[in-house]
Amino acid sequence: MAQAAAVRRIRLRPWGPQLSESLEVALDAHALLGECPVWDDRTETLLWVDIHRNEVHRFSPSTGSDQRVLLEATPGAVALRAGGGLVAAVGMGFGELDQDSMVYTEWQRVARGDRMNDGACDPAGRFLAGTLTEAQIPGAASLFALDPVSRQVREILPGVTLSNGLAWNRDGTTLYFVDTVLERIDAFDYDVGTARLSARRTVVNLQDAAGRPDGLCIDSEGNLWVAMAQGRMIRCYGTNGRLLHLVRVPSPIVTSCTFGGPGLADLYITTGEWPASTDQLRRYPHAGAVFRLAGTGSHGLPAHRFAG
Repeated sequence: MAQAAAVRRIRLRPWGPQLSESLEVALDAHALLGECPVWDDRTETLLWVDIHRNEVHRFSPSTGSDQRVLLEATPGAVALRAGGGLVAAVGMGFGELDQDSMVYTEWQRVARGDRMNDGACDPAGRFLAGTLTEAQIPGAASLFALDPVSRQVREILPGVTLSNGLAWNRDGTTLYFVDTVLERIDAFDYDVGTARLSARRTVVNLQDAAGRPDGLCIDSEGNLWVAMAQGRMIRCYGTNGRLLHLVRVPSPIVTSCTFGGPGLADLYITTGEWPASTDQLRRYPHAGAVFRLAGTGSHGLPAHRFAG
């Protein structure tokens, strides 16, 4: 079990009045590529993965402990299961992490892309996760859905290059999705009964923003919080696409975010050291940390759980 470093408070440059509180290092993890934070409201812990170290982590803010499991293949994403344990997108497939042993068992493999990347569960309890190609070959990856009953996998969005952040609005009728190389957040009409996507449109264009969009989350008011890889920030957009807040993060690689803590009122932010330069790591000694921001004035939505 790894021990958390002492918390260090870092002042933000607030974009709006709600972001006047401190950003703090919740866990000085020095992750190579921290990703996919998920708040477990049953245990009050934060799940996250270090992709390039093949690790799945469970961090307890109340105790400072950070438990980790080493896998044989690269974990792109994990999600909570309704019956306990975790479902995961690992290597080029989907499977489970046993609740007690934390041994990974693969259920299904996919055929498009080089490895699994970001993922999340939908309101019906499916697990959606996509792939990427290391060479970022246009259209060579896809977004997939794992059915909780049959455990069969279906390709629901082909022609993806670097599948990333996923989030649903409160009633599940809209899916927000990031294909990083397109540098935008797209929305789809989402059929919760079938996981069918339609009416694709761009809701936030990020081509002129610093960095490229990575993981994202949604708050209870429908605002989108998106991590900007190599942009050192989280950007928050309202339902009308207007920029509401900018959270500056002292790490060259900012990968994803989620709400957690009491009342889902704290924003947890994952970061990475890779592929930062030696000079960047010298200037940002907390690169790869899990950061926490309190006092955003926003609250998250509980994470959906895999129904299988």
